[in-house]
Amino acid sequence: MITSSANARVKQVMNLSKKAKVRNLNGLFVAEGLRMFKEIPVDRIDSVFVSEGFLKDEDHKRLLSEVKYEVVSEDVFKVMSDTQTPQGILAIVRQHAFKEEDLLAAPGPLFLMILENIQDPGNLGTILRAGEGAGITGVLMSDTTADVYNPKVIRSTMGSVFRVPFVYTKDLTASLKALKAGGVRLYAAHLNGRNNYEKEDYTVDTGFLVGNEANGLTDETAALADAYVKIPMKGKVESLNAAVAASVLMFEAARQRRM
Repeated sequence: MITSSANARVKQVMNLSKKAKVRNLNGLFVAEGLRMFKEIPVDRIDSVFVSEGFLKDEDHKRLLSEVKYEVVSEDVFKVMSDTQTPQGILAIVRQHAFKEEDLLAAPGPLFLMILENIQDPGNLGTILRAGEGAGITGVLMSDTTADVYNPKVIRSTMGSVFRVPFVYTKDLTASLKALKAGGVRLYAAHLNGRNNYEKEDYTVDTGFLVGNEANGLTDETAALADAYVKIPMKGKVESLNAAVAASVLMFEAARQRRM
């Protein structure tokens, strides 16, 4: 049993949790909590750590029957944990690298979320989670968008990070031009929107552009949209949270595709 926070394996977990550079260099990330552990594909598990208390539950022991794990003292697990109320289990998980071609390989009409410089981990995780629920086929992100393997993002996805294809691009403009050349119609929620969002047809190959929480889309990216759409609102509200706006658009597309 690991009883010291100076242990090399404990330090590895802490570095992976706190530093995107370490995550990217090693191709690993940390997924914490019972729900998240159940979502991890077994072949992507690198290692598992559990607290003494976690093993007192027989159901927990059965859950671990197919994996190797290391036991950690309660105090050390609290040091390793990125949450205020640790559940007693976390895993180091292998990253999975998607390519832009993977986003185009989905059967049926494409349904993409395209994120530019989204910074809030909660927003990013929520977009992936809501996106899976709405049936998106993938997520394309600028390389200035928050790290999808940040522990806060991982928790917010509630497992969707293991099922929704996503790609970072160093040249968002070039990637968008390639999508347009392939027949994907791009929509941007914009104050200058011609139509309310529900008036457009999202049953064809579709991509929604969502920009930074504070500044929205850059002019360069917005200019590549085939159409601007607006989300009508009452009261004095001028804009919506990025994840909320994305969800409104995604579930309208999902509604249309069910008809």
